[in-house]
Amino acid sequence: MPEPAKDFRSERMPSPEGKGLARRAWDSYVNAVDKVARPPLEPVVTRIAAPLTADLLGFWLVWHLEGGFEGLRRLGMSRSAIYRRVRLFRIAFNAHPDEFSVPGVSIDLKAYHRGELVVEETEVNT
Repeated sequence: MPEPAKDFRSERMPSPEGKGLARRAWDSYVNAVDKVARPPLEPVVTRIAAPLTADLLGFWLVWHLEGGFEGLRRLGMSRSAIYRRVRLFRIAFNAHPDEFSVPGVSIDLKAYHRGELVVEETEVNT
């Protein structure tokens, strides 16, 4: 009869990373690539990030103003376009647009659906 397999549970490693050899190699690689890739990529990423963030926050706002998925469908968005935006939103904000909130921003659905346009007096408007 073959000998039973050794039970390694009693010989625990210091962490789930084991001795951390692969992690140290990965971190070293990432640091080396970052030093080379960051300088030329950072301006491009910055130029892309601001418009994409504005687009996703607009999507979030319309999601709430129009009642979510079905409301966006009523506005004419295709299912695939909505799913793509939800996916991008979740990647960017780590939350579904239905569960996300922006600190300091509140949505007055009643005013929106009444069609009220509110322009507050500010130094720019006066």
